[in-house]
Amino acid sequence: MSSGTVTTVSSNGTYSFTKPNREGITLLAGLGVEGDVHAGVTVKHRSRVAQDPTQPNLRQVHLIHAELFEDVAGAGFEVAPGDLGENVTTRGIDLLGLPTGTRLHLGAEAVVEVTGLRNPCAQIDNFQHGLLKQVLGRDENGEIVRKAGIMAVVLTGGQVRPGDPIRVELPEGPHRPLEKV
Repeated sequence: MSSGTVTTVSSNGTYSFTKPNREGITLLAGLGVEGDVHAGVTVKHRSRVAQDPTQPNLRQVHLIHAELFEDVAGAGFEVAPGDLGENVTTRGIDLLGLPTGTRLHLGAEAVVEVTGLRNPCAQIDNFQHGLLKQVLGRDENGEIVRKAGIMAVVLTGGQVRPGDPIRVELPEGPHRPLEKV
């Protein structure tokens, strides 16, 4: 079982690509981040609402690893926590390598279940031209590799603050790799 740390938390009550950093956020079971525009039982991302507004919201909480910011900095991009719209920035966990159904215990109470990979969109290039290519690549087999974080649903609510520990609870096997949600 691995562990890591919450470095930053962010939320925004209005539709905007970036999310301001906060001193803390409250996760609400079955909904997401209290006061965040993407919180809810059904989908809140505009493109998904247009497809089918009754779909379950598998994207209640967006998590990104801080190590990604260091990787893109090497290519000349400056990205800070909250800039890519994530709610929780982590350090010390290979988020992209987690299997579907992994539970992340954030702080003393909150538990989220990983539903899949964030599918990076063109808005990332609107934020910084060329950045999309840094967070969306291909592996040696030509398969798409999504690096812009993971999505989760809230199982148990609670407060989450920078500095909180993260405990990883892997699901029973066999493990299913993350797919875009």
